[in-house]
Amino acid sequence: MLLNWLSRRLTTYLSKQVTQHSVRTSAWEALEKTLQPGDVLLVEGNTRISVAIKYLTQSTWSHAALYLGPNAGLGAAGNGEPHVLIEADLEEGIRPLSLSAYRNTHTRICRPVGLTDNDIDKLVDYSKSRLGHQYDLKNVWDLARYLCPTPPVPSRYRRSLLALGSGDPTRAICSTFIAEGFQALRYPILPVSLSESEGDPACDAQKREYFRIRHHSLFAPRDFDASPYFDVVKPTLEQGFDYRGFRWAE
Repeated sequence: MLLNWLSRRLTTYLSKQVTQHSVRTSAWEALEKTLQPGDVLLVEGNTRISVAIKYLTQSTWSHAALYLGPNAGLGAAGNGEPHVLIEADLEEGIRPLSLSAYRNTHTRICRPVGLTDNDIDKLVDYSKSRLGHQYDLKNVWDLARYLCPTPPVPSRYRRSLLALGSGDPTRAICSTFIAEGFQALRYPILPVSLSESEGDPACDAQKREYFRIRHHSLFAPRDFDASPYFDVVKPTLEQGFDYRGFRWAE
């Protein structure tokens, strides 16, 4: 009982804003028009835990949400704005969210390539089946590791620190929810690359590459950006940028 209470207090503390919103790199209207169901929206967060995650992963991105669109049946906010995103939140668990939650935030769109309508339906069904799932916060050590925003950990061990512990709070932090959805489709993010010799095993030129799925608890937001299987989509360019119309201050 005491550990559960302490974990919730830590969760609240780690979720507090400690930095100002970063400068967004695309207009709100362009972001809204560019997003498509299945897109992963990476977010540069500004909370205590965001600072730690960015340091440990050596990345700009501390959070990821899955865009499913207004027709996914995720409900609406109190102001009537449709919920179009679904994310794993440290305090609330799996929840739907309106896009305006990240209106003034630095974001990036990572888009899987070649998904069918059936694939999108599976992603929607998977995501909705997880709505309301609350993470078990009994293991206080899973959260306490983030109290130091820049822990003195050698660079080669920083990423593995994210995957330690019981796993439940880690899933809310490290994009496991989204990674599991894509792995259910057998869509690669950053699979482990293996090789198998064909013919003469001594000949390095004759190798066939194949892959093994990486465990979903090891994924961080930056992996969708680094993945060669996700396209980085820039809303400003998608909406027809013309440098000749750019207004410079003389």
